[in-house]
Amino acid sequence: MAEDSINAMRGYKAATNNPNISKQAKKHAESMLQDEVGGDEAQEEMYGARGDYDKSPNRVAGGLKAAMHNPGITESGKKKAKEQLGRDAPAE
Repeated sequence: MAEDSINAMRGYKAATNNPNISKQAKKHAESMLQDEVGGDEAQEEMYGARGDYDKSPNRVAGGLKAAMHNPGITESGKKKAKEQLGRDAPAE
């Protein structure tokens, strides 16, 4: 149930930020976000219930590896990613 609310919220948020959407449609999307979908409550409910155990270790490792090679990441950020990767590396 909460996941349906999250999906609806994503669609309305996308509409509010889409330059091709009319002002009237954006206003409706904002109204739906506040009144119908439940605002941030639905998101907190879903992510609170899910917890960290659903994170795929391989995807986490991939994100950390990508951060280590991203030119937009600071050297200290790259170092933190490397340290995190060493602690949480999935078994091969």
